[in-house]
Formats: sequence, C-alpha cells, structure tokens
Amino acid sequence: MSENTVSRSKFFNTREIVLIAMFSAVMAVCSWISVPTTVPFTLQTFGVFCTMSILGGKNGFFSILVYILIGAMGIPVFSGFSAGLSALTSYSGGYIWGFLFLALVFWFTEKLFGNRLYIQVISLVVGMAVCYLCGTFWFMHVTKTGFLYGLTVCVVPYVLFDLLKMFCAVGVSVRVKKYVRL
Repeated sequence: MSENTVSRSKFFNTREIVLIAMFSAVMAVCSWISVPTTVPFTLQTFGVFCTMSILGGKNGFFSILVYILIGAMGIPVFSGFSAGLSALTSYSGGYIWGFLFLALVFWFTEKLFGNRLYIQVISLVVGMAVCYLCGTFWFMHVTKTGFLYGLTVCVVPYVLFDLLKMFCAVGVSVRVKKYVRL
C-alpha cells in the first residue's frame, strides 16, 4: 500500500469526522436557543445553515444525519429539548427530515456548480424551500389539513426570520473560513 492510500480514507478522514460531530452538537445547541415571540423562533435553522455553509454538501449532510439519529435515539437535541421518534413523527417532524433534503440540494448544487458564495446562497434558498415543502406535506398528513393552511401556519410566520438566519449564517461562515482552515 502506498502512503497516500493509508493516509486518505475512502469516505472520511479524522478531521471530517470530528467536524461532522462538532456541527451536530452546534445544531443541537442552536435548537435549544429560543426567541420568545408570538410565534417562538429557535436558532435550529441557523445551525443547519452554518453547518452547510462551513462544512459543504457531503459533510454537512452527514452532520445533519448524525444530529437526527442522535435525536431519534432519545437525546434531547431538537427544539424545546424534544427527542425520540415521537418528535420526528409529530406535526413538525417533517421539517427536521426536510433538513436532510436541504443538505442534498446543497450537496448536489455544489457538485454541479462549485462552492462560490452566490451558488451557496442560491442552493440554501432552494434547499430551504424544499425543506418547507417536506415539512408542510408532513404537517398536512399528520393534521389532516390542506396545503394553504399548512403554509399559513408553518411557513409564512418563519420565512423572513429563516432568510435572516440564513444570511447571518453565510456571513459567519465567510468569517470562519477566513480565519480557520477547515
């Protein structure tokens, strides 16, 4: 075996595994931070956007997957310190699963078009729309309501704040990448 074969894993190197785990923890902490308003907001999506912007498509996807699996095992990593399969199958569980689809959109876009900043922003916006669709369809299934009601209750109150969190996360990622070699 050559030296390059030994030092480079086929899937992940040690640094990538550590970053995947670290950003799973970042998403958990962000999901616990709640801003009390008429419709309470968490920083969960901020954590997801930071993860994707900093780690990129592949590692970001696996970080979100680890985050979801940790929550599915019963560790309270979701908003409101919720956990377990009940959280993932509740009326808002589709939005958590939607994070995986957001990551897939980001990863696919990154593979096709590269990782320039404007490409990242566009793929995050499209990924967020896909996440909203997944969550809204799941909400409709669980609550037996219509699409417009789902959008009105689950998307409209959050869109502007999610866009603000997205642009803040992109700004944070630009600064992090400038000073930290990832």
